[in-house]
Amino acid sequence: MKIAVIGQSLFGQEVYCHLRKDGHEVVGVFTVPDKDGKADPLGLEAEKDGVPVFKFPRWRARGQVLPEVVAKYQALGAELNVLPFCSQFIPMEIINAPRHGSIIYHPSLLPRHRGASAIHNWIRGNDKVPGAWTEACGQKLTFFNSTLTVPGSVPEGDPLPIPGAHRPGLVTKAGLILFGNDDKMLLVKNIQLEDGKMIPAAQFFKGAASSALELTEEELATAEAVRSTWQRILPNIPEVEDTTDFFKSGAASVDVVRLVEEVKELCDGLELENEDVYMATTFGDFIQLLVRKLRGEDAEGECVIDYVEKAVNKLTLRMPHQLFIGGAFVDAEGSKTYDTINPTDESVICQVSLAQASDVDKAVAAAKDAFENGLWGKISARDRGRLLYRLADLMEQHQEELATIEALDAGAVYTLALKTHVGMSIQTFRYFAGWCDKIQGSTIPINHARPNRNLTLTRKEPVGVCGIVIPWNYPLMMLSWKTAACLAAGNTVVIKPAQVTPLTALKFAELTLRAGIPKGVVNVLPGSGMSSVFFNKGENCIAAGRLFVEDSIHDQFVQRVVEEVGKMKIGDPLDRATNHGPQNHQAHLRKLLEYCQRGVQEGATLVCGGGQVPRPGFFFEPTVFTDVEDHMFIAKEESFGPVMIISRFADGDIDAVLCRANATEFGLASGVFTKDINKALYVSDKLQAGTVFVNTYNKTDVAAPFGGFKQSGFGKDLGEAALNEYLRIKTVTFEY
Repeated sequence: MKIAVIGQSLFGQEVYCHLRKDGHEVVGVFTVPDKDGKADPLGLEAEKDGVPVFKFPRWRARGQVLPEVVAKYQALGAELNVLPFCSQFIPMEIINAPRHGSIIYHPSLLPRHRGASAIHNWIRGNDKVPGAWTEACGQKLTFFNSTLTVPGSVPEGDPLPIPGAHRPGLVTKAGLILFGNDDKMLLVKNIQLEDGKMIPAAQFFKGAASSALELTEEELATAEAVRSTWQRILPNIPEVEDTTDFFKSGAASVDVVRLVEEVKELCDGLELENEDVYMATTFGDFIQLLVRKLRGEDAEGECVIDYVEKAVNKLTLRMPHQLFIGGAFVDAEGSKTYDTINPTDESVICQVSLAQASDVDKAVAAAKDAFENGLWGKISARDRGRLLYRLADLMEQHQEELATIEALDAGAVYTLALKTHVGMSIQTFRYFAGWCDKIQGSTIPINHARPNRNLTLTRKEPVGVCGIVIPWNYPLMMLSWKTAACLAAGNTVVIKPAQVTPLTALKFAELTLRAGIPKGVVNVLPGSGMSSVFFNKGENCIAAGRLFVEDSIHDQFVQRVVEEVGKMKIGDPLDRATNHGPQNHQAHLRKLLEYCQRGVQEGATLVCGGGQVPRPGFFFEPTVFTDVEDHMFIAKEESFGPVMIISRFADGDIDAVLCRANATEFGLASGVFTKDINKALYVSDKLQAGTVFVNTYNKTDVAAPFGGFKQSGFGKDLGEAALNEYLRIKTVTFEY
């Protein structure tokens, strides 16, 4: 190709040398005049090669291009202008003259600098027209919308040779992977073909969609409403037809914004991105894209989920079992898996992908990209709330399936799972959905810098990517308590469910897709780690495991407790009559057996239980100990199982029993039962715990903050206080 180089400096010299090295004919070099008798490095290099060098002090006068300059330039017959570091004003008559136009070179295009981040910057663009082009497969391709990826294994895909690239690109399910000279990768999501059509990079080898959707009557009505919108935006077009091209009909970038907003109003808040309009520029293509989104499909195709199906509880469960990263269910690095066990009968439910360190990197990168570049950070807080409401509705529609999975995977009693595990999860998302547009800062009066004045305000901003580790006792509910507040605040998340209870978290991931939550906002990585007392088999972080009972009622209380324990039905958690199911996993069952043996060895009285139920599964007997002294192991350590520890205290000796109750490093929850309101108030004031129940227990609510003192955790779940865990406060001060 015949090239005219217009520029200066060592950088310009380097560009010039690489162009000649690659076999291009440099027909002329235009650079700055000599300064203090010293020539520019670009001009010196060209003169050594015998290439014509021009040193015009200026290219135009009084707003008009200089004819003699144009004549000398045109005489060269350049097919392309290359402008590396050009400080002069070059007239458009020169810029547009060659057959291939002009390129303002960027260091990213030089092999020495062609790292992944540099290529990413080039694609993002250095002016108002982003994009970078290359020639591949016999046509010109322009790349748009790139993101850097975290180093890791190279994904599977079809190779795309790119001239001058360090190695061929890869067309993958996620898009086109490009490699820098540093072997780091970046992902290109959109490609514009030579005919101007924009396609998802993932579909480069597939061409156009294989078939058009057949629209329902309701969808046809929507299409006509959208056609009217196009007609208003494009007044110069007599009639909008399926072949009408939005941009060729005169639309500009501001019209893209208008179209996106009008579609949002027409389609119940459906969120399109500006790039969707560029991807489907004709009316027919735009309607096809719009209908796919309305149906819950993605422009790149509906998410493919490899379900494990089981007929359980008169339902057909469809359970995802792979990692959920960037909006897709994928295998772990090296296809690593592990068995998740049904604690009721010790059978294998299915194999679940076992996340590796590289998978964590990918999930964090996906969450970071969604936070910094994705739709999640661009939509309004109210629209974010609308998506969370939609997620809560979907969870409610699937509540029987979710509760059954909790029973199958965690051993939760189905009726309890339906009410608490799942029911409170739904309530939690609805509660925090309502908070989304109510997170606000404040204005603060400060001393003025006289004679000027000052205004100080605070803003509450999301912290970014949050890692959330979920315990195994309430898999879905604990996920919801933390994730709902985190998302309401505008963050993105990487969720690590407990190794032994991953399945409801993965089903939840599927529902986030169906709710329309943008890809990468939620990522789920199963992997290796990590009645009040009998409630949920004792696997309850606030279980009333240790009781202090006044001497005067001690014996009667113990008798009635044993009677109630005897009425409990132990069995299959899916049986509606069952109120005590299996422990969550075998290791925990062994821990409970050892715990009870220790109590007997130290002299506590085992009133009932203390052993494994003689049947398949991880069933443990509800257990009651009395005569427990404060120094005993079972008095100081929590069983996290159905074990009640009962100690006496002298009638009326409130201060002494308070001292004993507070003599622990833990302080999550406590309770007092009394008919004396003065005692209730006094005890609730003195107990060192984050929650105090009075004449009730386990009564939590999504609006009430929940969290412990001392070694029982930092911060709060639930209530307005939970939002503060996922927000950072920025102070802004103005002077005027």
